[in-house]
Amino acid sequence: MSTDQAIRPEKEVTITRIYDAPKEMVFRAWTDAKQVAKWWGPEVFTNPVCEIDARPGGAILIHMQAPDGAIFIMTGMFKAVVEFDLITFSNQPQDAEGNALLEGFTSVTFEDEGGKTKLTVQSKMIGLVDFAPEMLAGMEMGWSQSLDKLGRLVNG
Repeated sequence: MSTDQAIRPEKEVTITRIYDAPKEMVFRAWTDAKQVAKWWGPEVFTNPVCEIDARPGGAILIHMQAPDGAIFIMTGMFKAVVEFDLITFSNQPQDAEGNALLEGFTSVTFEDEGGKTKLTVQSKMIGLVDFAPEMLAGMEMGWSQSLDKLGRLVNG
């Protein structure tokens, strides 16, 4: 069997959070690049490049920077943007040369819960490189830490 026909590793995570903020505020934190830059990625990462064009067909470009200075590039494209209710996008972590490491799809729903927001993130990633299983192993922790940071941002 050739490498192209090999079964590619996959991982899917679903995480739900309740934020003490109206869904309009939480939605904007996903669609405004300045806000996304404050919460995207694991706890110790920053986002020196964060470009968000939140409309169907709009591009996403985020450079996550680790404390040691290493840059992790993620590109993507918005598939659906339903104001205050739903965002779906493709996401593709890349190496420094622009080669895809993983291919993913993420869906984010925003529901009003009596003035609070119930946020549900569903993300599925497919590995494209030999070391993809190691990357996929950290997926749930990465999303959890990002959503913790988002909570601190929208909860004031």
